[in-house]
Amino acid sequence: MPNAVPLSWYLILSAILFGLGVAGFIFRRNIITVFMSIELMLNAVNLTFVTFSYQFKQVDGHIYSFFVMVVAAAEAAVGLAIILTVFKNRSTLMIDDVNSMKY
Repeated sequence: MPNAVPLSWYLILSAILFGLGVAGFIFRRNIITVFMSIELMLNAVNLTFVTFSYQFKQVDGHIYSFFVMVVAAAEAAVGLAIILTVFKNRSTLMIDDVNSMKY
């Protein structure tokens, strides 16, 4: 296919997205931003799975991507419940202010 996007472009985009997710996870101090950074890293991995699945003409990458999405949905449900509970009890979403597990 002469008009197809090269495989390397998808992998570069995935690496950039994953790098932004890692940077957000390391440098940001808000729980919501850290949570979104984790989701961004999961989506970057999904893009890589689908890219290689398309390149090698196998369905395995799509299946793995589906399972990652299921885990991300479960993480979102549990994570948001934890975030809401932390905010209710501590009145803050800053990671530095929530430094212990005791009330």
